[in-house]
Amino acid sequence: MTVRILMIVGLAFIVCSGTIPNATAADAQASSGLPVPQAPPLPDPTGTVIRVSTVEQLFQAAKQVPPGGTILVADGHYRMPRYFELRTDRVTLRGESGRPERVILDAAESRHGELLGITACAGVTVAHLTIQNVRFNGLKINSNLRATEVTVYHCIFRNIWQRAIKGPAVPAEERAEFRPSDCLIQYCLFINDRAKRYDDDPTDTPETFQGNYVGGIDAMFPRRWTISDNVFIGIRGRTGEGRGAIFLWHDARDCIIERNVIVDCDAGICLGNSYRPPDIDIHCRRCLVRNNFVVRCHENGILADYTEDCRILHNSVHDPDSRLKRLIRMVHDNPGLIVANNLLSGPPPRIETSDAVTLRDNAVGDFTDLFRDVQVGDLRLVRTSPEITAAGQRWPEVPEDIDRQPRGREPDLGAHEFAR
Repeated sequence: MTVRILMIVGLAFIVCSGTIPNATAADAQASSGLPVPQAPPLPDPTGTVIRVSTVEQLFQAAKQVPPGGTILVADGHYRMPRYFELRTDRVTLRGESGRPERVILDAAESRHGELLGITACAGVTVAHLTIQNVRFNGLKINSNLRATEVTVYHCIFRNIWQRAIKGPAVPAEERAEFRPSDCLIQYCLFINDRAKRYDDDPTDTPETFQGNYVGGIDAMFPRRWTISDNVFIGIRGRTGEGRGAIFLWHDARDCIIERNVIVDCDAGICLGNSYRPPDIDIHCRRCLVRNNFVVRCHENGILADYTEDCRILHNSVHDPDSRLKRLIRMVHDNPGLIVANNLLSGPPPRIETSDAVTLRDNAVGDFTDLFRDVQVGDLRLVRTSPEITAAGQRWPEVPEDIDRQPRGREPDLGAHEFAR
């Protein structure tokens, strides 16, 4: 297995070629080759600090930690016997070393299908952990039970066979008063070692979803969420029809999806989908998708489906051999949608909407030779090109590129601004 050091989203990653092995109980060496984002360190914990080094201590700490306290988890492989839940405001659960590959919460032997839940509380932070081998949901923000303002920071989600992070529907009678708001998911790695199989999930059968009920982040009714600086690799269904790496729906409002790298997933970024229940008229309102790299996501690179006043700006999408030709796809109702300054290495936008979508300054063609390394999803430009260089008009919503470098008055198309 060869090792290469890459720069993706302005951060350092270590990437190993070949099959990624399962983590071992001995130490974190088996995970050292994962492309984990290098996140800025969190501040030192304040308030009550409870240190744990065993599964039993972990469960006990969740009962004892007061509001504003921190549970620090020592390096180790924690074989979780059952579902684990946090129910206290402003609690932080974090790996003490700051290295998520060294603190592994493993549900392979759990009697439950979900691993970590956040319920009836606000302001919880989960950081520097690996959550792996989960049949259903890895981390569930129980928005149906009034969980809100959750931060998920610098974690690894590996081999999660329904949703790595799930935000379920809010009951109809509570929506006027409550929505899961102001959540942040940042500097995380979402990775499955292979496509989903029937034996991964007993509920995903030939009669239900044919082994394709799998995705990364799936949130209903989110408000002001930010999903940024994450990496998604290999989230695929049994027949290549899995759900989005990032999937917002059921009246999502004012969310930002930015600076993510999505590689070899069935679907990339999905603002809504074609299923709309009777009590939902719009899936996403005023959501912004900017400065993302999306590579070889054949079902949909970026999808807008039942949206209102959303913007898809300055993304780089690469899939020149796309069979379905869906690098950017617009379906059903999308009033006020703007798709501009995107770099599409492959087919042009797929328009399946009757609304007058604003399409402007999007480059279309096979730009493989312009990118640093399409195999690993690094779509940084390595040279100028007349179709791309200074070819866009400035949008105030995108003052920087994927590396947080400022854009000029005449920006380059796509997520990366070439340094000249």
